[in-house]
Amino acid sequence: MWLILLEALAALALLVFFVWWTMFSGRRKGEPPAQVASPPPSPPRDESGGDTPS
Repeated sequence: MWLILLEALAALALLVFFVWWTMFSGRRKGEPPAQVASPPPSPPRDESGGDTPS
């Protein structure tokens, strides 16, 4: 009985250790600041003013 309880506690300790390790093993200074992307340039417009090809 004690052996089963000891094995269950060891498995629980390993599970807690693995979860803790994966949660706090990231970058030392956190995530890099997000870069704001500028919108893509719009395509050049025709001087004719219409979208239909002539």
